Parts: sequence; C-alpha cells; structure tokens
Amino acid sequence: MWRNSRQGWGLFAILLHWTSALAILGLFALGWWMTGLDYYSNWYNLAPWWHRGVGMLLLFIVAGRILWRLVQPSPEAHGSALERRGAALGHLALYLLMTTVLISGYLISTADGKGIAVLDLFTVPALISDLPEQASRAGVVHWYSALALIILSAGHALAAFKHHYLDRQDTLVRMVDPRLARRAKPDKTTGEQA
Repeated sequence: MWRNSRQGWGLFAILLHWTSALAILGLFALGWWMTGLDYYSNWYNLAPWWHRGVGMLLLFIVAGRILWRLVQPSPEAHGSALERRGAALGHLALYLLMTTVLISGYLISTADGKGIAVLDLFTVPALISDLPEQASRAGVVHWYSALALIILSAGHALAAFKHHYLDRQDTLVRMVDPRLARRAKPDKTTGEQA
C-alpha cells in the first residue's frame, strides 16, 4: 500500500503529493499577503517566520518526492502520445519550479549569513551568503518562479479533471486511492483481472 506500482500511486507518494500541493498553495497565499504588511502589523515578523519555516520543510518534502520518484515505478500514463509527452514535460517543469522557488527562498533568507530557524525546531545553516545583491536577485527569481509554479499547478489540476471527467480515466483517482497500486491490471482482451 505504501509503494507505487504501474497501476497506481502508493500511499507515501500520495501523501507527499497532497502535502506539497497544500503547502505550495498556502505559501503562495501567505507570501502574497505578507508583502503588503506594514512595519507596525503584528504579523510583520510572524508571517515571514511561518513562510520560511514551512518553506524549508517543503524543501525536504520535495527532495523526498524526487528521491521516491527515482526509486519507485510510476503508474502508466493515460492519453495519446502527445498527452503523455506533455504530462512528462509538465511534471519535470513542476519539479524544477518547486526546486527553484524553494532554493531561491533559502537564498533570500540566508543572504545575511544567518541560518533559518525552522519553526523553532531546528536551524538550517546559511551555506551560501554575501553574494552580490543575493537577497534582491533571489527575490526576483523567487517571485516569478512561484507565479509560474502556481500557473502550471493550475494547468496540472485542470488536466487531471479533464482525464477524470471528460476522458473517464482513473488518473485523478490514482492520486487519491492507494489501493489502486495493488490492483491487478485488467486484461485488454477480456476485461477481466489478470
């Protein structure tokens, strides 16, 4: 149930997927909101503290997702050859954008040479700091890659709904129900379980 198969995603991949999705949406909304806070707001320091802490946890989750994806099979993709190629490129772009957003956020937060306190649980050290205009350059990359990630994520969700509602395929269900990873694939000639 925890492992992937060619028929479906395992519980571990499903949990990582939905945790990442919720964190990305939450961090984008929080980031957008906190840029409008003034110095005298009670949230002026607290919102960035949450944003950095959850962002660093998400960086570890995304690294785990990438490692898991490398060692586990992926379910067979649905659709035409063009749709399957588009899905593969879309997933690659999602992983690249997630990584870019998270690393640029790390570079913003560590530009002064201080580590990041992750929700007061532990501190991630500043491995790279004092680069020329590090915070502002990383900030530009962070904003535009986050915006691109949200747009691509919306396209990803729309494609899942298209497969589910229009094509009547189990693409969306496989990302919700880990039991599909254990089901035998039906025989194409008889329709019975193999």
